[in-house]
Amino acid sequence: MSTDTAFYPVGTPGQPWGAAERAQWLARQKVQRSHAEEVVAKVDALRDRFDVSQYGELDYPGARYPLLAVRSPDWDDALPVMLVTGGIHGYETSGVQGALQFLDQRAADYADKCNLLVVPCVSPWGYERIQRWNALALDPNRSFVPNSPAPESAALMALVAPLKGRVLMHIDLHETTDTDESEFRPALAARDGKPFEPGEIPDGFYLVDDSENRQPAFQQAVIAEVEKVTHIAPADAHGQIIGSPVVAHGVIEYPLKALGLCASVSGARYTTTTEVYPDSPKATPQQCNDAQVAAVVGALDYALAHR
Repeated sequence: MSTDTAFYPVGTPGQPWGAAERAQWLARQKVQRSHAEEVVAKVDALRDRFDVSQYGELDYPGARYPLLAVRSPDWDDALPVMLVTGGIHGYETSGVQGALQFLDQRAADYADKCNLLVVPCVSPWGYERIQRWNALALDPNRSFVPNSPAPESAALMALVAPLKGRVLMHIDLHETTDTDESEFRPALAARDGKPFEPGEIPDGFYLVDDSENRQPAFQQAVIAEVEKVTHIAPADAHGQIIGSPVVAHGVIEYPLKALGLCASVSGARYTTTTEVYPDSPKATPQQCNDAQVAAVVGALDYALAHR
């Protein structure tokens, strides 16, 4: 598909969307799975082992969702805080299910070592619709900015704000999928009235470090743990992954705060964004979840050893 012939079924090429186009896009979004069954029920099952709280509620026309956070049951202000977030992009399934699996299977290993704050699904509207954006056609992971226009992002920022300066590590769980290229990047180009520039989807797991706060040893510790579970994405012919230079094995960098990315929200010393590739013929859905769990474990172990 060339940029000249790229087509998206909403809007006029070269013209940014207005209210009518956003409404047309919204009408195309259909519920495809249940947040209540696949997320809320699993969180509820953890209530006997963790402190579960509702930190907000999404209230879109015809759709309301609780925003749920899970904390260590014996919170100790003398211990460092570790933040795990998933489902910033609702369609990135293993980010959500991996966070839930970590809570169920591995979180107890860190009792008395740190305070865990886990938000498994930041964007439940997007989770149900397998959608990157929220109902306002905004990307929550470009909206971690003052006075955020995205309610998902604003609610998470408010949750984390009292912990600023106390969060040692924040890992944000994501996926890069084939639909990034077939649906979500064309939609972004159409929404913003820009030409669609075709890209390449990497086959494998990779991480995004903060170019303003590089932690290369931390990133490699996470990669080493994930590599036990699934394969790491190689650089493309240009030495890049999704258009960014590969700075180390399986690692690229973004300026997190400047881009309004979730991993900038806490000001943690150690931050990383995972990117699992669920469409690989070499990875099963369970491997994708396991890779997210491995990433969280690798991140926690390194941060605790290098406080």
